[in-house]
Amino acid sequence: MERFIGDEAAAAAPLLAAFDAAAREGHITRAAESLGVPQSSVSRRLKSLEQIVGVALFQPVGRRVALTPAGRELHARTRDLVWTLDDAISAVRGHADPDSGLVRFGFPLTLGPVSIPSLLAEFHRAAPRIRLHLVQAHGEALTAMVRDGRLDLAVVIPPPHDLPVTVLGHQRLLLHLAPGHRLAGRSRVDLHELESEQFIASPRSFHLRRYLDSCCAEAGFEPQVVFEIGEFETIRALVAQDLGVAVLPDAETPHPDLVAVPLAGVGARTIGLVTGNVRHTGPVARLREHITDHGSDYLTGTLPSR
Repeated sequence: MERFIGDEAAAAAPLLAAFDAAAREGHITRAAESLGVPQSSVSRRLKSLEQIVGVALFQPVGRRVALTPAGRELHARTRDLVWTLDDAISAVRGHADPDSGLVRFGFPLTLGPVSIPSLLAEFHRAAPRIRLHLVQAHGEALTAMVRDGRLDLAVVIPPPHDLPVTVLGHQRLLLHLAPGHRLAGRSRVDLHELESEQFIASPRSFHLRRYLDSCCAEAGFEPQVVFEIGEFETIRALVAQDLGVAVLPDAETPHPDLVAVPLAGVGARTIGLVTGNVRHTGPVARLREHITDHGSDYLTGTLPSR
C-alpha cells in the first residue's frame, strides 16, 4: 500500500536535527555549537517544532533545558532518524568520493594535548577534504557512542570486548608525586608502600579509577581518595601542590613541578582503535588505516603493541 507523508511531518523533518541536539545536550548553546549554527537559529527551530506538534517539548531547568513528557516521547521515536540520515548521506558521499566526507572520531582524555592532534594533523595533510568531527571523553562514553552509531571510530583505553578492535599499544601508568614527597627520589615504588598515602583520582565512572581501586585491593588496602576529579591536568596540578599522589599515564607535555616514578603492582593498559559493527565509508576506512599504520608512532608514554 502506498504511503504519503503528512504535512506536519514534512514541516517537522528539517527541524529534527535541532531537536535531537538540544535533547542530547540539555543546553541550547551547546546544541547550537554542536550544529555549528547560532543559538538563535536553534531556538527558532525548536519553537517552530513545538508549534507544529502543538505541545511544549522542553522546559527550563536552571540554565539548562529538559524534555517534557511529550518531548521524551518524541525523542524516543525520532532520535535514531537524524543519525540514520547522516549515515546514509555520509555513505553515499563516501562511496562517490573516498577523498571527502565526514568521519566522527573519538579519543580519550589522556591522549589529547600532543599524540592524537599530531596523528590527525598528518592525516589532514594527506586527506585535506575529509572533515573530522572530534569527541574527547572517557572510555565508557566513547564505547557507548561507537555502539549507538554516534562515532565511526574511537581510540579507547582499554578497548571493549564486544566491538572490533585493533591494538595500537599499551599505556603505562606511573606514580605522580610532588618533588618534595618522601618517595620522589626513588627509582621504583611498590604499590603496597602507598597504603598510608592520600590519593587524587578520577571518578569511579572512569576505568582508570576502577583499575586503581582493583590494584590497591590486590595489594591489601583501599586508597584514601581526598580529591576526585575527571580532568587529568587538574589532578596533576593538585599533586604538584603536594595534596596527594596520583596514578596516571605519563603527561604528554612537560611538568617540571611533578615527579613520575615507575610503580610495581600496576600493569599497562591496552590502547585500542575501536570500530562499530557497520560497513564503513571510504573516509572512515582511510582514517582507520592511517591510525592503524601510524598510531603507535604518536602515542607518547606508551609501550609498543605486543
